[in-house]
Amino acid sequence: MTVSHLTIVAHIKAKPGMETRMQQDLLSLLTPTRAESGCITFDLLKDINDPTSFVLYENWKDQAALDDHFQQPYVKRVLQAYEETLAEPIEVLSLRKIEHS
Repeated sequence: MTVSHLTIVAHIKAKPGMETRMQQDLLSLLTPTRAESGCITFDLLKDINDPTSFVLYENWKDQAALDDHFQQPYVKRVLQAYEETLAEPIEVLSLRKIEHS
């Protein structure tokens, strides 16, 4: 039995006026996160119609890899910055691909 990887889609909304800082914080995650052994994909997207709206699209080997990601100091730094930059709670979807059998 193959277990498909874990996909995370996180919608992150910056406070008005904090868009640049939010983008810089999120960009700082890309390189170190992509180097993590359990990371398959880690992409940052920005809504073309709303400059305060960002999405992280992530694929992880498994839940343990994602859990390890949240223990990294660069992640903890951005999570702490969210206290100032977030307009609302982050909406997170945790997904697994459904395969036709």
